[in-house]
Formats: sequence, structure tokens, C-alpha cells
Amino acid sequence: MSAAPDLQPAFRALADPTRRDILKRLSAREMTLAEITAHCDMTRAAVKKHLVVLQDGNLIQMRRSGRETLSSLNADALKPVVNWLTYFESFWDTHLGALHDTLSDLKDTELEDKE
Repeated sequence: MSAAPDLQPAFRALADPTRRDILKRLSAREMTLAEITAHCDMTRAAVKKHLVVLQDGNLIQMRRSGRETLSSLNADALKPVVNWLTYFESFWDTHLGALHDTLSDLKDTELEDKE
């Protein structure tokens, strides 16, 4: 049996809105540090730190192309995160459905009592 992937680094990376914005941009195409920085209201060094966190979470890949480093989304690394979140989506659907049924029953009972 294979061990479950450690999702902590990915969730740490996803916790920050700037990093989520960078991921969204990288979902469209590969980008250099300069291109990413142009879309952020922060220094190049600060953006680089965000890229390191994304890379530590295995959410992006970096490759050299001449003098530039290109960053790209690692979409496969998001699958375990999506699977984990999907479990809780099902959990809440089930529990909220049960709550809805209970509230409907209470409303019906109150209406019957008033008649």
C-alpha cells in the first residue's frame, strides 16, 4: 500500500492569496520571474520567495531557458488536494441535506400544530 501524500506543503502554498494568484496566472502559460513580478505589487525578491513556497509545495515546476528561469503550473500535484477537498464536499452535502430534511420536517410539524 502506498503512503498518502503529505499535503501540508501544498496547503501552506495555497494559503496565501498572492500565491493563488500566481498559480492562476501560471495555469495559462509558463512565465519568467520578471513577468510574474509585473503582475504583483511587490519586489522581485518577494515574488521569488512566493515561488519557492509554491515549488516546495510541488505546485510549480521551474526550468532554465538560457539566462531565464521559467515557472509553470504542476497541475498533477493539485489532484491529491482536490481529492482531499472532494471528500469534505461530500461530507457537507450529506450533512447539510440531513439538516434541510430535519428543518423541513419541523416546519411541517409546526404547520400541522397550527391547524
